[in-house]
Amino acid sequence: MITAITNVRVFDGDVGHAPTTVLIDGSTILAVGAPAPSGAAIVDGTGATLLPGLIDAHVHTSEAGLALALKFGVTTELEMQGVHTRNDRAHISGDDTLADVRSSGFGLTPPGGHPSELFPKGFDRRGAGGPPRPRVDPIVVPHVTTPEEAVAYIPKLVAAGSDYIKFMVDDGSVEGHPGLPMLDQATLNAGVAEAHRHGRLTLAHALTLDATRMALDAGIDGLTHLFMDRPHTPEIVERIAESGAFVVACVTLNASMMGITGAELADDPRVGSRLDERWTETLRSSFGHYPQGKIEDVLASVKALSDAGVDVLVGTDVSMPLPFLGGLAHGASVHHELHYLVRAGLTPRQALRAATALTARRFGLDDRGRIAPGLRADLLLVEGDPTTTIGDTLNIRAVWRRGVRAAL
Repeated sequence: MITAITNVRVFDGDVGHAPTTVLIDGSTILAVGAPAPSGAAIVDGTGATLLPGLIDAHVHTSEAGLALALKFGVTTELEMQGVHTRNDRAHISGDDTLADVRSSGFGLTPPGGHPSELFPKGFDRRGAGGPPRPRVDPIVVPHVTTPEEAVAYIPKLVAAGSDYIKFMVDDGSVEGHPGLPMLDQATLNAGVAEAHRHGRLTLAHALTLDATRMALDAGIDGLTHLFMDRPHTPEIVERIAESGAFVVACVTLNASMMGITGAELADDPRVGSRLDERWTETLRSSFGHYPQGKIEDVLASVKALSDAGVDVLVGTDVSMPLPFLGGLAHGASVHHELHYLVRAGLTPRQALRAATALTARRFGLDDRGRIAPGLRADLLLVEGDPTTTIGDTLNIRAVWRRGVRAAL
């Protein structure tokens, strides 16, 4: 049966449209602006705005995390360390009670390098709601210390179904572990070049300005964090812009590193009502490893990069419901990130584009991120108009994943 969402404002991922009708036929968008046919199931969108399903461009997830994300209108999560590669997600791709997922598999890092310092010795991540063991073709964590080892690992990640390749460029200084083993420039250069030879998008975890420069020197396609150890300079903004790399800002993560919790978000009944006790406790906590950081510097860097034409994407770095990984929650933190981008000086439409069409384009997800005929019916219906008031994204009326309306 065709579903007709009538009298609804539309933000199509790029621009807004006056109230109209959007038709869903099965898993796809049939039409925008056509009248509702006889017999269609009518959803009255009066006073509401229809958005593409939101995309979180930096997560570490599980089936429980994907289910929670969907309740907040996040219909796709992009995993930046985990097991949900092409070879191990058929059960997720076909399950419309979960957000869809893409994955890097595991990022290249030296033995003892990031993210090993985040977890207590012997900690069982699966017991804390972490990623399950892969069902097929398990990926060995790619510990590398030489260019030759990096080159040798890339085909293994490609064969295991990694959608893109991630490199950890981190000396531990932001996480309170200075001197952490990290990839050197030659190893990073070789790995990025090999990933490009295999046609894979390359991404770098870089929390400092120096690590960002290393990633740019290697020819990285995207940065999964925004540096937070010092203010931006005209030089680094120009370098990122000239490189063509995008930046997944993860302001929510940077704030959490500085000890800023998500308590205000958890207090919002539109959020708190959707979280269980573990996630509420986690959201009210923070990483707290870098209290000397300044959120104002991060926000200024976001604005400078956006003004320079850099594609700034929405991501959160959310993972598991553990207070020491706090300040974040699946789905909810995407709305928090939108708030931070607007606080930085982006317009609400720019922020929404960063969570929809822009991310879809940069990650080659051509079937989503926009509202247009023939695309996936991944949709979010909210009361109000978030193109003028960004907080309205949390006024969630309905969510569809492949045309199936989610239980909220």
